[in-house]
Amino acid sequence: MKILIVGGGGREHAIAWKLSKENNVEKIYCAPGNAGIAKVAQCVNISDSDIENLVKFAKENNIDLTVVGPEVPLVNGIVDEFEKKGLKIFGPNKECSTFEGSKSFSKDFMIRHNIPTAKYKEYTNLDEAISEIDSFGYPVVIKADGLAAGKGVVIPEIREDAINTLKEMMNDKKFGSAGEKIVVEEFLSGIETSILAFVDNDTIVPMVSAKDHKKVYNFEKGPNTGGMGTFSPSEIYTDELSKEISEKVLNRTLQGFKKDKLNYKGILFIGLMITEDGPKVLEYNVRFGDPETQSVLFRLETDLHKIMEAILDNKLKDIEINYKKEEAVCVMLTSGGYPEDYEKGKVITGLEDLDEDIVVFHSGTKMLDGNLVTNGGRVIGITTSAGSVEEAAKKVYKNIEKINFEGMHYRTDIGIKFCEEISF
Repeated sequence: MKILIVGGGGREHAIAWKLSKENNVEKIYCAPGNAGIAKVAQCVNISDSDIENLVKFAKENNIDLTVVGPEVPLVNGIVDEFEKKGLKIFGPNKECSTFEGSKSFSKDFMIRHNIPTAKYKEYTNLDEAISEIDSFGYPVVIKADGLAAGKGVVIPEIREDAINTLKEMMNDKKFGSAGEKIVVEEFLSGIETSILAFVDNDTIVPMVSAKDHKKVYNFEKGPNTGGMGTFSPSEIYTDELSKEISEKVLNRTLQGFKKDKLNYKGILFIGLMITEDGPKVLEYNVRFGDPETQSVLFRLETDLHKIMEAILDNKLKDIEINYKKEEAVCVMLTSGGYPEDYEKGKVITGLEDLDEDIVVFHSGTKMLDGNLVTNGGRVIGITTSAGSVEEAAKKVYKNIEKINFEGMHYRTDIGIKFCEEISF
């Protein structure tokens, strides 16, 4: 079969890498792709937001299945447009993608369907938000309602910073139109984790757990990023917790979809805070997480394209999904200055010297004058698996020492500070 992957980051590279190892997959295209993806797929010079030309390409090239990586084309209705043309595409439709496109929509859904989450209120008026901000206590969580590339969540510790954040989002348009409406939430204490799930109309199946690290510096310090690294499984994801999340979050979410007559098919990515009162949902995303995907797909043994086809046919319950026991770690190498301003075009060296069991997932790279150079904030994810997370992390960090580009930054505690105790 011929598969088209939409997107050009580390998540898409991981999807392409997994599909490239599967039987019956004869050709993979990726639009627009990147320098790393080009080794396992044919890159096509079409933007992931150019839905019209993506539809045209899929038609002309007899694509059997299109897989959408990023949230923006999903929110913009790429699935609906493909389906109108009779093309098979994996991902939730425009209506269902609102779970990621609007935080207030998601929160309303959670409250209506009794899914545990933080208390919140939405605002479109700056003065009203400022006048009520103290009522949430500090720290406080302030979110841009719309899409902000994983950076639209700020957690001010004091009133002054909270007011500045509100002004930046609502007045100064730091996140563009995403901040025209904002959601203010109570701050939840606990340990953050995430769960990815396969979903069709009848079934929701969680994947193996993963722990993401959003902050740019060690020990969860500094501003939020799109993700600095992950490991799988998450250290806190016990059988007991898994059962509680299935009952209170996953099953209630699926029932909510049914009650609201939402035709949800695809990936559901749930951000969770494990509090002293149990798990609470921070957010829904409607696609594979990045860089969670790099760790999770590294462990997936079942053919990904078979799972996707089963979902589209509403036969998810009929497929057995297996993972290898080995545990995985992915550490992101980022450009100096990220997540704020950073430079591109820095030559990357040392990748040819890495151990055989290391896989490099490219997030922001390109070829320039015969050299591999940086082309984004998150550049590459160094990934492997081993008997334990700690062992995998040691392998990753040993190999990172061989890699270099000007301004290269990475966290040194991912998978190392593994036995993190929950303290409330």
